Amino acid sequence: MTAFPTTRMRRMRANDWSRRLMRENMLTPNDLIWTVVVSDRTNGAEPVPSMPGVERLGVKAAANAAKRARALGIPAVAIFPNIDDSLKDAGGREADNPDGLVANVIKAMKDAAPEIGIICDVALDPFTDHGHDGLLEGGVILNDATVERLCSQALMQANAGCDVIAPSDMMDGRIGVLRAALDSQGFTDTLILSYAVKYASVFYGPYRNAIGSAAVLRGDKKTYQMDPANTDEALREAALDIDEGADMIMVKPGLPYLDVVARLKTEFGMPTYAFQVSGEYAMIEAAAANGWIDGERAMMESLLAFKRAGADGVLTYFAVRAAERLNA
Repeated sequence: MTAFPTTRMRRMRANDWSRRLMRENMLTPNDLIWTVVVSDRTNGAEPVPSMPGVERLGVKAAANAAKRARALGIPAVAIFPNIDDSLKDAGGREADNPDGLVANVIKAMKDAAPEIGIICDVALDPFTDHGHDGLLEGGVILNDATVERLCSQALMQANAGCDVIAPSDMMDGRIGVLRAALDSQGFTDTLILSYAVKYASVFYGPYRNAIGSAAVLRGDKKTYQMDPANTDEALREAALDIDEGADMIMVKPGLPYLDVVARLKTEFGMPTYAFQVSGEYAMIEAAAANGWIDGERAMMESLLAFKRAGADGVLTYFAVRAAERLNA
């Protein structure tokens, strides 16, 4: 490279048009997956106190959200349920209820906007009275028994019209078992988005409040979610899920783990996604509310960071606001 003063890097930064010409990464509405909390407590919407601007949506409001996503060019919506406490038990029996909240939301959203992809979380934590993602016995999460319950949950979702099964539980072997179960019931075209790399993170706190699991969670999830110190382990986890039949892989949380996103994309070349989780969202909103940062710019900069790291898309609570800004 020719040295200064012949080379002046600022020349290409001097004007908007030249900055645009050399821009390496772009963010569009096609890169956004809208994460939506749905609730059986309302037909309308109720605010989530720990996540300003985010609401729990009833079935009717969720259907309208699908229409809004379509209008903004957002390709898919990921739904996460908040159910009445009276429906929770140790086995998470409500998770595979074909007449329950999740099934009703899927059907309503598909009726309202069939072009929108519907992604369903596969895990038991919104449905258990202990707040864990799996079945609990003597303080231990039962891996194989949990996977069996997850298959029943996933099949219910697929029957209701879900396009993408997204297991977030981190049980060993669940991708292969889920793929076999879906295929055996004729759902060969149903996609699997694996939470291949999900860390035992502090950044999930506001989400647990949103779905109602924070108050009941016993202990922590460190025996099944990953140690934040590890990245080689992330490659092993992702490789196993890919071998078992995952169509897409995900890293969760997002911004604290951009290095992991980059490693996975480079290593596997798979459709790779990042989840900008509730804590990331809440931090930006809180700082903006206090006047410490420009919230809109922080939102867009954070989303662009995922693209720069190699992510093909981002699950985010900012999807609607970002899409509106990108479409302006």
